[in-house]
Amino acid sequence: MGWLEKNPPQGVRYQRRWVKLDNDYLRYFDSDKDVYSKGIISTAFITNVSSVGDLKFEVITSNRTFTFKAENEGERNDWVTTLLECTRGRQRQSIATLYSISNPNFQGYLELRGPRSKLYTIVASDKVFLYKNIDDYRIGVGITSIDMNVGNIKGTDRRSFDLTTPYRVFSFIAESEQVREQWVAAMREAISEALSNSEVVKQIWEEPSNSFCADCGALKPDWASVNLCVVICKSCAGQHRGLGQSISKVRSLKMDKNVWTEELIQALCINVQSGDLLETLRLIFCGADVNCSTGMTDCLTLESLASAHSQPLQAELIRLNLSTGTGGMDLQHYQPSPCASYNGFLFKTASLTRAVTECKAREEFSRRWCSLNDGSFSYYESDKNPNPNGTLKTSEIVCLVVDTPQKHGYDFTFELYSESERIYLFGTDDPESHKGWVKSIAKSFIPTSAEPLLRLGFERIGRLKCKDGLNLQQSKVGWFALEGSTLHVYLENSKGEEICLRKVSELSIQQDNGVLVLVEKGRTLYIEGERKLGFAGWCAAIQAAGRSGGDMLSEQQLTETNSPIIVQSCIDYVLQYGMTSEGIYRKSGVNSRVAGLCDRFRQDARSLRLKEGEHMVDDVSNTLKRFFRELKDGLFTSEDSQSWLNATDIQDENEKIEQYKLLLDKLPHVNKATLETLINHLYCVQCFSEQNQMNLHNLAIVFGPTLFQTDGQDYTAGRAIEDLIQHYKVIFEVCPSHNGIIWDHTGSIFTLKADGHFICTVYLEEIKDTVIEQSVKVPGSMTAAELTYEILDLRKISFTEKDYWCCWEVCSKEETERPLHYEERVLPILHSIGTESFLLIKKHPAMDSMLVYLGKHKLTKPRRAKHLGLRAAHGKFPRPIFCSEFHLTQNSNRCEREWPVSNLTIYFGIKKKLRPPTRSANVQNSSGSFKRPTVIILCSSIVFHFNIWKTIFVFTNFLLSGTSSRVLPDTRHGNVSLIPLRGSENEMRNSVAAFSQDQYSGMRNFGQPC
Repeated sequence: MGWLEKNPPQGVRYQRRWVKLDNDYLRYFDSDKDVYSKGIISTAFITNVSSVGDLKFEVITSNRTFTFKAENEGERNDWVTTLLECTRGRQRQSIATLYSISNPNFQGYLELRGPRSKLYTIVASDKVFLYKNIDDYRIGVGITSIDMNVGNIKGTDRRSFDLTTPYRVFSFIAESEQVREQWVAAMREAISEALSNSEVVKQIWEEPSNSFCADCGALKPDWASVNLCVVICKSCAGQHRGLGQSISKVRSLKMDKNVWTEELIQALCINVQSGDLLETLRLIFCGADVNCSTGMTDCLTLESLASAHSQPLQAELIRLNLSTGTGGMDLQHYQPSPCASYNGFLFKTASLTRAVTECKAREEFSRRWCSLNDGSFSYYESDKNPNPNGTLKTSEIVCLVVDTPQKHGYDFTFELYSESERIYLFGTDDPESHKGWVKSIAKSFIPTSAEPLLRLGFERIGRLKCKDGLNLQQSKVGWFALEGSTLHVYLENSKGEEICLRKVSELSIQQDNGVLVLVEKGRTLYIEGERKLGFAGWCAAIQAAGRSGGDMLSEQQLTETNSPIIVQSCIDYVLQYGMTSEGIYRKSGVNSRVAGLCDRFRQDARSLRLKEGEHMVDDVSNTLKRFFRELKDGLFTSEDSQSWLNATDIQDENEKIEQYKLLLDKLPHVNKATLETLINHLYCVQCFSEQNQMNLHNLAIVFGPTLFQTDGQDYTAGRAIEDLIQHYKVIFEVCPSHNGIIWDHTGSIFTLKADGHFICTVYLEEIKDTVIEQSVKVPGSMTAAELTYEILDLRKISFTEKDYWCCWEVCSKEETERPLHYEERVLPILHSIGTESFLLIKKHPAMDSMLVYLGKHKLTKPRRAKHLGLRAAHGKFPRPIFCSEFHLTQNSNRCEREWPVSNLTIYFGIKKKLRPPTRSANVQNSSGSFKRPTVIILCSSIVFHFNIWKTIFVFTNFLLSGTSSRVLPDTRHGNVSLIPLRGSENEMRNSVAAFSQDQYSGMRNFGQPC
């Protein structure tokens, strides 16, 4: 991979592209940060590669010729040699075999929103390919490919659907509603294929007799009955599942990886050849009881007898046919406590095979004596009867559901879900008895490692499987408990964690493969169920818990900053499209549309996206006002609202502000965060009163009665809101020097377009720990260096040769910051940084020492194929090796993981809760994906070592990431590169000459506005 210049199909101007080559495709990108390519060329269709002079080389296919230009002769020769080696001997059928392109799952034209162009789309195996047209598909020249292991499909309207990935959302429009359903089904099948594991199925299919269904003869069956030792297709698997677990235990060859032990795989591959296994199967089919006792003291069961006589396949077959089996799941980490016991009368209905949706009357319950002892839950006709009517092993319980009171004929009921896909419903009128049964049953099947779950007032508790973005190949078994809107999780070999479902950014279900997708805090969780019936209940319960729970502020769906999504969505829309709208918030919207928006936000605020043209500004602004007007208990709470109004009578301004601060601290956490978000927004609105005619007084008139829910007959409520807006910075302590509290994301960026520019707020630190804010117009092409120039000029700050001013992206929440490359565009950063981030102009504190270190070691340009190893040997800090990737190692020559340095975003700071365990560098890895980043924390107790690594990372990252890729050409300057200049005219000329001679001048100058 590397940078090349590519000649477009029409035109003579070369375009700089980031190019990658693998066995199957030559891909080129606009930027080395991009995940999805601008174009792909199948290596199977490349007929020749040749040098054509002037550092150029051609990639020739049967119909097209692509011309690339390298930076030097050696790099050009490397590309030509590598491409020839990659394409030599390859046939067109090879790529068709690998990705099934020649026989896709689904294909046709889809319209892609944004460019509004129709693209020929291919769904093949676990990928989606995009082509300009069908002719390009036939010659192997496409646009990009999408790996579906990180994808999720979500319908938007009758003909549209979104393919969502962590890096981009592809919005497609199909020709009709019927065609849309076919596309959605095909892409969900691709996701299932991507998330599945093919190791087991390949081993099974190696036996020729397993390549077709044992029942109907269909080819390539991917299901099996593990106790019958036969391979079956998906259709026949449904028929087997209907027979029940006691007859046929159906498992997927691709999805249920934990089931497939080596012995079971051998049994499926050898049973047609081994007479012993066939005889055992015949006995089982004839009714032989595999649960019987052998009568031998040393081997009481048939399974132990087979194991003792070195018959592992026989033992595996017997185990799978035991009526008390666990379906092959390894539960060695989850042995429940055996001491739970409870006895008493309960009322029971007949066991069910479908979810309990209707109310069960008292007449449908029968009184039963129930006993929980020795890992078994049994129910009897009466307490005098010695023989139970039925018994359920606690190891077979996968879920316990506590119903809401009076849901059924008896006031208090609970449901037990078993591995055999049956539901047992029990009830009582005694709340204490109900509580005792629930706690005892939960204790009997929940392992000791997850015992904290038992102390919760859970509504549902049980066993599920989970995958995350870092390991999609293997599921972790875990124990989950749902309490209100919080999901408590205990995964194997992990500590417990809590997930607030109302704060997740996405919550959806992939129906085809039965996966619940949950996105929160920069990571994606894929939750799976062991049984379809129990998992369907989990999905419904989790989705219901993730919605708004009522009219209280704390019951709304929330953002990461604890303000309701409806508030943040409306504010964001007004900031983007309504800041210059005359009479914003004063003018009324269309009542029916406002009511419709309120209803949609109440149903699921997370799924509603406000769009320009589809939603009117006045409708959105009135939706926000109606939300606060109808809010139960109000924003200021019914208990303290009068105190807020009384504070307006205080004559002394300082005393009044202190009273407001006291009242602010008394508010619940969500109310306080919401009030700060709203006042922040209103402060921004009144800053543009010349355009929107909504000054401080007008806003107070509108929002006073709305927020205090009064009739508006006097101005007391308005005066309180006017005070909050006027003294916003003081009351809410909006200053970086006070605990790093900065304007909210939407407040710090005024998305008001003025002559094609955006008016934004940037901060300046001229004196240490003293920060001032500055509003500035930011065009789309403005770089970090140009922004720094602009701020220093506006503040009339002069600088010298030794002043290394730099633009920094600061995240106050994470206590980190990063220096921006001097040619990095700032507008995309301003639009993408989080709610606790901002841009800061300040001097680089370590530039002098970094330049000294770079000059001392006389660093050379890294080669494309090298790596940067992070390794500490014998407690000494090694001399660094500069290259394009780095590894995390533990005193070994082999790396654990590696990442391209050019793809890294480097942040520096102090994590106060972390302490490096040794004097050498320590690396910790936390969850996430790299675009929504994996966090690699490098710690050192020695400042000198830390500064060396800091220099290394900045140097390699800035050098290898390039510069021109970060900047779109500015039409006002043509194609001339913007070189940072400083000082007098002669000094400027020297800077230009130095830049052309010194390949590291960009590194040395990245922090300077000169």
